Amino acid sequence: MVDLEYFRVTALSHADTDEKLHHSIPSFRYKGKIFATYWPKENWAMLKLSLVDQSVFCSFDPTIFFPVQGAWGKQGATLVELKKVRKDMFKDALEQAYIGVTQKADKKKNG
Repeated sequence: MVDLEYFRVTALSHADTDEKLHHSIPSFRYKGKIFATYWPKENWAMLKLSLVDQSVFCSFDPTIFFPVQGAWGKQGATLVELKKVRKDMFKDALEQAYIGVTQKADKKKNG
C-alpha cells in the first residue's frame, strides 16, 4: 500500500520536482508541468502516462490502474488505487510519468 508520505518522498526525489496544490489537491511537477496528483478522499493517484505505458500498467490489473474517464484518460491520465498497488510497481509507474513529462518539457524548451 502507498500512503501520501511515500508518494510525496518518491515524487520529490526526482530532479527539478516540486509540490503545489492543484484545485486543492497535491500535485507534483517537473518545471511546472504536472506528472502526478494525489486525491486524498479517494486515496488515488493520477499519473500522466504515455498511452503505451498506460496500456501496460492497466493490463497488469485494471482494478489498480485504470484510465481517467473521458478525454483525459484517452491522453494517458491514469488513476492508481493506492491501497492496492505495490510500492515497487507504483514507483515504476511514477517514474514513467516523470520521464514522459520531462521529455516533453525539455523537447519543447530545446525546440
